[in-house]
Amino acid sequence: MEKIAISSDHAGYKLKKIISTFLKELDYQVDDMGPQNSESVDYPDYGISLAQAVVERKVPRGVVICGTGIGMSIVVNRFPGIRGTLCSDLYTAKLCREHNDSNVLIMGGRVVGHDLAKEIVRIWLNTPFKGGRHQKRIDKIIQFDKSLKS
Repeated sequence: MEKIAISSDHAGYKLKKIISTFLKELDYQVDDMGPQNSESVDYPDYGISLAQAVVERKVPRGVVICGTGIGMSIVVNRFPGIRGTLCSDLYTAKLCREHNDSNVLIMGGRVVGHDLAKEIVRIWLNTPFKGGRHQKRIDKIIQFDKSLKS
């Protein structure tokens, strides 16, 4: 059973619960990193914890949800090794995996409807990275990430 982490802020809480249930139906072991209710919270706290889990290889991939997805995008993509992609359509969900080897899916709970969000997740999970010319580009990002750590 593959592990995946999920987190949100208060604006993404409802969609997080729906996607968490959906992931379990797809036979994923879901690490719900919070919050545990819809009370107001600060999105950076939850984006940081999920990004750290992916970077530390506690989980291979993660899903983060806030109101628009923009705040979580800013937070998770500050971490070297994270390739977080904000998706609100199926085409982007497919290409971010094929071309960018996305390891964090970001969605806006106030932007994406529940059924569309499930399809975005399904496509994102099931689309493999193409490698080839795209790998060369990912390698450049990895090299840049390493330069930040020195």
